[in-house]
Amino acid sequence: MIALLLALGSSLAYGCADFLGGLGARKAHVLRTVMIAAPASLAVELLLWPFLGASFSAGALGWGAASGIASAAAFALLYRTLAIGPMNVLSPVTALVSAVLPVGVGLLQGEHLGAAGLVGLPLALVAVILVSAGHGAGSARPSRTALLSAFGAGGAIALQLVFLHQAPSDSGVAPLIIGRTVSSAIILAAAGLMYRRLGSERPAYAMSTAAGVLDSMANLLFLLAARSGDLTVVAVITALYPAGTVLLARSVLAERIRRGQLVGLGTAAVAVSLLALA
Repeated sequence: MIALLLALGSSLAYGCADFLGGLGARKAHVLRTVMIAAPASLAVELLLWPFLGASFSAGALGWGAASGIASAAAFALLYRTLAIGPMNVLSPVTALVSAVLPVGVGLLQGEHLGAAGLVGLPLALVAVILVSAGHGAGSARPSRTALLSAFGAGGAIALQLVFLHQAPSDSGVAPLIIGRTVSSAIILAAAGLMYRRLGSERPAYAMSTAAGVLDSMANLLFLLAARSGDLTVVAVITALYPAGTVLLARSVLAERIRRGQLVGLGTAAVAVSLLALA
């Protein structure tokens, strides 16, 4: 139950971070937004170090660095995906892949689900697709390149979560610190190489910083959830993050929630209940 609640918190934080990051990216080039969000996220993790501890063992360094590389790749592939194809089709693909791969890893590592979990897990995967689907589903067909990018983005997100899960359980926040340091370095290097393409628009500093802080908290909650529960369940619950984005868009931007998304939110509630019983 604790792992489930932590995973729900992680999902909500990821959804809020995506919402704020998306708003920030409307005001300036996305790399300008990420250049602020990533260091802000690192600052939060450094502040947590004295309270939660950090053991920089070889395992923490290796898996943390791997998660950082995957995180940087996820950013690049995700935004490329949403730039070249229909979001309403590609976003569910990305979310589903990011959930399915960790489930496979968890099952291969010997995790088992009870009867309620065997029903709740597929329901949660269906909820991920329904909640992610936005306006006008089926109105456009994505290209092969866009679909490959969507699978790549989902795979990169999944690898980031799996790598964090593989880090030693007694390493504290060390994997997060190492991972965010690596991803920040990659992002800043990319921004430096693409400086002339970033435009002159000033980024939304407050939104970008808040997105980074929330992303850091989401990573921390996922790490704690994965250490206290099964990766198969934690990863799927975390992948419900589009629900937070949808609800914020409804309350802040007055965007309409589609019928399928409402069904997805209800399906998610049922799935979470079943997984809690499991």
